[in-house]
Amino acid sequence: MNYLKSFLPWIVFAIVSTQADWRWSGLVGLVLAGGLLAVARREGRGWDCLVIELSALGFFTVLTVFSLSNPDSPLREYVGASSDVWLAITAWGSIALRRPFTLGIAKTTTPQHLWQRPAFRRTNLVITAVWASSLTVAGVAGSLLLGYAPHATIALIALKILAFVVPVVFTIRYVTHVRARAQKAA
Repeated sequence: MNYLKSFLPWIVFAIVSTQADWRWSGLVGLVLAGGLLAVARREGRGWDCLVIELSALGFFTVLTVFSLSNPDSPLREYVGASSDVWLAITAWGSIALRRPFTLGIAKTTTPQHLWQRPAFRRTNLVITAVWASSLTVAGVAGSLLLGYAPHATIALIALKILAFVVPVVFTIRYVTHVRARAQKAA
């Protein structure tokens, strides 16, 4: 569950953005992302397990600057969906670079002698692809929903929750499955 801490600024942002002006929700995300990144670095965590935190810092910096300089932009209505798209791009980008974002996080709880095994890398590739897919679907569906039914708040909230719950549940179950299969083979 180490990875959930990485998503804390995104989760808080999703909640705050439904209650407050987008400028303040972006600023809250920025402060949380910066604080989380500073704490993680102070704890000695390497950059490879801070991909989501770095992505959050980038997104919330851009969002804060843009929203403060263009407070009436029509893009403010799409900020929730854009956060999903940004995270999806982060996840797909980490796969394209052959460094799935879950790899660094998994290394914090997995013995070092397993890191170079193909199964470890494949497991993290699959998990990252599920996260990327879920966030892509949420970003696209959220954008379409906002475009066609902007007041469908319940559907938007459900979509946002599912975008995180589905990959979390998958991650837990898949890791359990992979470990059980590895123990059976040993």
